[in-house]
Amino acid sequence: MTSVTSPAPAPVAQAVLDDLRARLHAYRRVPLPPGLGWERGVDGDYLAELIDHWAGAYDWREHENRIRSLPWALTGAGGTPVRTVHRRAAEPGATAVLLLHGWPDSILRFEKVLPLLSDLHLVVPALPGFPFAAPVDRRGLSSAAMAEAVAGAMAELGHDRYVVSAGDVGCDVAEALAAAHPDRVAALHLTDVSQYRFLVDTPRDLSATERAYVRHGHEWQAAEGGYMHEQSTKPHTLAVGLGDSPAGLAAWILEKLRAWTDCEGAVENVFTRDEVLTWITAYWVSGAIGTSFTPYAESGAKPAGRIEVPTAFTVFPKDLVNAPRAFAARFFDVRSWVEHSTGGHFAAWECPSEYTAGVRTAVGLAG
Repeated sequence: MTSVTSPAPAPVAQAVLDDLRARLHAYRRVPLPPGLGWERGVDGDYLAELIDHWAGAYDWREHENRIRSLPWALTGAGGTPVRTVHRRAAEPGATAVLLLHGWPDSILRFEKVLPLLSDLHLVVPALPGFPFAAPVDRRGLSSAAMAEAVAGAMAELGHDRYVVSAGDVGCDVAEALAAAHPDRVAALHLTDVSQYRFLVDTPRDLSATERAYVRHGHEWQAAEGGYMHEQSTKPHTLAVGLGDSPAGLAAWILEKLRAWTDCEGAVENVFTRDEVLTWITAYWVSGAIGTSFTPYAESGAKPAGRIEVPTAFTVFPKDLVNAPRAFAARFFDVRSWVEHSTGGHFAAWECPSEYTAGVRTAVGLAG
């Protein structure tokens, strides 16, 4: 394993950026049936515009400098190394909050909420196998293994008890963490119930509302879940194309940034063009796209039984498949349930004020 000594991610070698620009200039647009827009996946016209901007106008260094200036910490010298953004509050006795990102994003998901939570100790891990993460022996980890690595990092940083806030893959990590270490997790703040809860070992005594949710979930999987099936069954095949072609990588991630946000069909209603490219470039320069598939391929069994940690849910309408409260309550001690009228999968980015309110509710539940 490569030795890591710097808390902050290292600057990207100029040769990597030069190679990226050369590949972008050599982009070969694939012929597709015209007039379908985003109906069958990424829109070719928009992708071509984005690649042109990426090749000629986008400056990674500007964003890299901002990201590297965050208060990074590195833990796990004797075990699994974990790189985190670790910002301490002025008050030593403040509550610690662990923020867990998902896919296809990174710690960048939480950039907008950091200034809104300045009175709390904040820890934002770059999950192993994802952009900005410290390299680990296996390169990627399952959600359960990431939970143990994060638990070790929190202990090393001096946080023995904390609130966990998460979405997407982060919810799987949070669930595993709370199940394994209920003495450390004081409260949970979640934006979704893992889809594995209805895809595997679905409860049999469902209400009519829950049956409708499960039916909708399977319909969503059939129409939109091909990425999840491929990433969980043949991730190494997929990783070759996405890891060797920046255009392919952009298409794969861009489609999700548009489809999973409350953007009314225009991704730049939520992200500027440079923000879209920063999220994508983070995967390219780190080579993390293949390793980020690991929690899909190694999903494993969910924790058995109900997690008896006070839990606040903040639900956003354009998220992927929103569970009803009754289904969530089968697995979590739901103390607060708030449904918002706007927002999507990347709620901490799309609706930072509403997301922050959910975090504060969970902090209140922690006592």
